[in-house]
Amino acid sequence: MKDFKIPESILVVIHTPALDVLLIRRADAAEFWQSVTGSKDHLEEDLAYTAAREVGEETGIDCMPGSPLAATLRDWQLQNVYDIYPQWRARYGPGVTRNTEHLFGLSVPERIVPVLAPREHIDWKWLPFRDAADACFSPSNAEAILLLPQFAP
Repeated sequence: MKDFKIPESILVVIHTPALDVLLIRRADAAEFWQSVTGSKDHLEEDLAYTAAREVGEETGIDCMPGSPLAATLRDWQLQNVYDIYPQWRARYGPGVTRNTEHLFGLSVPERIVPVLAPREHIDWKWLPFRDAADACFSPSNAEAILLLPQFAP
């Protein structure tokens, strides 16, 4: 039996105090630059845990509970509901066409060199937040980045 993705996910805007934003480029769609994203592994998984897990998996940055960066992972208490791109709908159960995405921010002290998961991402770059928003393929990701000045510590 195929395990389908849960249509509830996180988006984490990783940023410095100067509001530089880390973007990563997808391996399965090389023209797509984005922030860290990912779905819950199971329905009961806590969203903050999902966010910290995905940041670690996609960038190697540890913000799990007990780590030095744990306190800088913040739930923005915002969500986007959007249509799942057609090329990725097969990952979800039959008839699932929409996803609910919860927004988080992670403040890091400086531009960290990420360790990418090569099956998921093939490149990275740090950009000032407005330039990062312009570089994103996803309108909801761009909008989240533009909110950064309101949520950065």
